[in-house]
Amino acid sequence: MDSRQNPRGPVPSEACAGQLNGLCGAAVPGCLFLGTGLRTGRVGLTVELHGAAPPLDDGWEDVVEASFRPVSPSTAVLPCGRRALCEMDLPPADHRVRYCGRDMDRGGATESTGADDAGPVGYYLLQFWPAPPAADRVVRQTSRSAEGRHRYARSLPPPPRGEGTAQDRAETLSWGGRLPSRRVREVGGDARGLVPLDRDLLDAVDGVCPATQRSLARWAAHRAFTAAGLDDVDWITPALAALDRGEALPAPFDDPRRAWERFFTDDRITRTATDTGDGCRGNPLRQAMAMPALRAAAEPDPLRAALGALFAAAVTHGTDYPALFAEARREFPALGRGTPPR
Repeated sequence: MDSRQNPRGPVPSEACAGQLNGLCGAAVPGCLFLGTGLRTGRVGLTVELHGAAPPLDDGWEDVVEASFRPVSPSTAVLPCGRRALCEMDLPPADHRVRYCGRDMDRGGATESTGADDAGPVGYYLLQFWPAPPAADRVVRQTSRSAEGRHRYARSLPPPPRGEGTAQDRAETLSWGGRLPSRRVREVGGDARGLVPLDRDLLDAVDGVCPATQRSLARWAAHRAFTAAGLDDVDWITPALAALDRGEALPAPFDDPRRAWERFFTDDRITRTATDTGDGCRGNPLRQAMAMPALRAAAEPDPLRAALGALFAAAVTHGTDYPALFAEARREFPALGRGTPPR
C-alpha cells in the first residue's frame, strides 16, 4: 500500500484503466494499487477475508469495490518499498475487494505526519470475499480527496485499438514491459517484487535448470541470514543445515507462527533497520526481512524456491541488493546463459 501521491494521479494509470474509481486500481492482474489521502506518512490499515460480502459499516466515508483474482495462493499487502505489512492465504479464484477510507482529507494538506512516532492520519479497510467478476463501482464518496482520484481515473484516455485488451497491456507493464513465462507469472508476489530490482535476473533464474535453481535458493537463504546476523543463532542453524541436505525444516520452522514467536521472543537477536532508500519512514527490520527466505528456499518447486529466497535476500540487503545480485551471477555463471521457457 503506497501512501505517496503519484504526481499525475493517485495510482499508476495502467492500474485504473477502464475504471470508475481511482482509489483501488485493479486493472493489473494479481495486483491492487491503493491510494490514500497522504503524500507521505502513516495510515491505519485493516485487512479482512470473508466468506461472503460483509455488511458495510456506516462509519466509512469513502468506499469503492472492484474485482480481483490472485495469481498465487499467497497474497501480500505491501506499502512503499515493497515490504510486506501482512500476508494471507487467498486462493487463486475470483474475489470482490472493498476498499474503505475515513479522514482522507486530513492528509490532503499534510506534507508529513511529523515525528516518527506520530499516529496515523486516516484509516483504511481492505476486505476480500469470493465473488464472480463485475465492474468496479464507487459505493460512497465523501472526501474531496476521493472525488479528485475518481475524476482522475475517469479522465484517462481509452486504450488504443488493435493492441490487445487494457488488461493485457496492464499486465505487460506490471512485468516491466515484457511478459515472463507463465511459470514465473504463477509464482506471483515474490517474482513481481524482483521486477523493479532486476528484471533481467528474473528471466535468467527462469532459464536455468532446476538443480541450479535449487542451489540458488539455498545460497540466497544463507546470504539473507548472514546479512541479518542470524546465521549463527542456535535454533536457526539446524534449519539452514536441513535446507542444505534437502530435508524438511525442523521446529520451529515447520510452523510459521511458532517460528515468528521464537524470533520475537529471543532477546539475543539484535534488531536493526534496513535502508530501503525509497524515502519511506519506519524502515523494516533487517532480521524480519530475512526470516521468509528459509521457508521460501524449502518450497518443493525449485523456481518458486529460487525466486522467493532471492527476493527475501534482496529486501534483507536493502539498498545493497545490486551487490547481492552481482554476487549471484558470479556464483552461478549459468544465470548469464539461461533461456527462459515460454
